[in-house]
Amino acid sequence: MFKLLICFIAGIGAGLGTGFAGMSAAAVISPMLITFLGLPAYEAVGIALASDVLASAVSAYTYGKNKNLDIRNGLIMMITVLVFTLFGSYIASLVPNTTMGSFSVFMTLLLGIKFIVKPVMTTKESMNVVSGKKRIVQSILCGMIVGFICGFIGAGGGMMMLLILTSVLGYELKTAVGTSVFIMTFTALTGAASHFAIGGMPDMWCLLFCVASTLLWARIAAKFANKASAIVLNRATGVVLAVLGVAILAVNYIK
Repeated sequence: MFKLLICFIAGIGAGLGTGFAGMSAAAVISPMLITFLGLPAYEAVGIALASDVLASAVSAYTYGKNKNLDIRNGLIMMITVLVFTLFGSYIASLVPNTTMGSFSVFMTLLLGIKFIVKPVMTTKESMNVVSGKKRIVQSILCGMIVGFICGFIGAGGGMMMLLILTSVLGYELKTAVGTSVFIMTFTALTGAASHFAIGGMPDMWCLLFCVASTLLWARIAAKFANKASAIVLNRATGVVLAVLGVAILAVNYIK
């Protein structure tokens, strides 16, 4: 019963973070499973990534159905992110002590505060002013940066993508989140498959509970986000990220 409760609570945080902000479930689920259930870190990350796949996919579908998804540039960025994640991982293996587990936590908290204090009010009209060729170049360059940081540090992919899509590429918030979860679907699938191939299958009850809870809450969050106004979505996203950031810091402190 305790295992079910922890997985359900972890899924709530991960699902809301995914549906509202394209956040990786690994940032929430991994520390929860490690701290409260004593799972090995590698197994916990594999479960978190697997939970990410369906949650991101259903969120991407919801955003796409509401025309808040840039598939073409999302695919370009996704391929670049995957390639440079491998490159970043290789470079990290050559340099000692490069892990920065707190990076994604602080980024989650700061990004949450940023959305509350300085909301993203870009419109689709102003977003579409940028030429197609320029957007492709931007997508490749930004994918290189996000991928390398994810591979080198091992965290922060969803948050980095959201920050870059809104601040650098000038996406309006809904399209930024929709494109982010679209990319995260494939990066999480790749990560989960590699974790299970290398480390074997995880605790199946934890996997099922986490996947189900994350999927449920991501669906709820994505439906709400697509119906909300820009200012309400900014505030809701900011609050969710800030609360999750504080909660994850607290869990890490307990650990």
